[in-house]
Amino acid sequence: MTEAAFYDVMRHGLWIAVKISAPLLMVALVTGVVIGLFQALTSVQEMTLTFVPKVAAMLAVFWVSMSFMTATLSSFYGDIVIPMIAGG
Repeated sequence: MTEAAFYDVMRHGLWIAVKISAPLLMVALVTGVVIGLFQALTSVQEMTLTFVPKVAAMLAVFWVSMSFMTATLSSFYGDIVIPMIAGG
């Protein structure tokens, strides 16, 4: 394996990691901002108010996007990693 091929696979793998984690991170960000705004407007400072809805929203998005994540990882390994291993 050449150095260029290694860096190309590494770059592609990092891009896959960004694509897979983006839905969860975006939902956590939006939920955190909405709840923070709600807390600031109502002066309610409860720690569970930030934690529980954020985890619930992330679990819901994870459940919905699990097939996308699995398909993305399977195609990465099937198209790039396994042929590279089999090819030597």
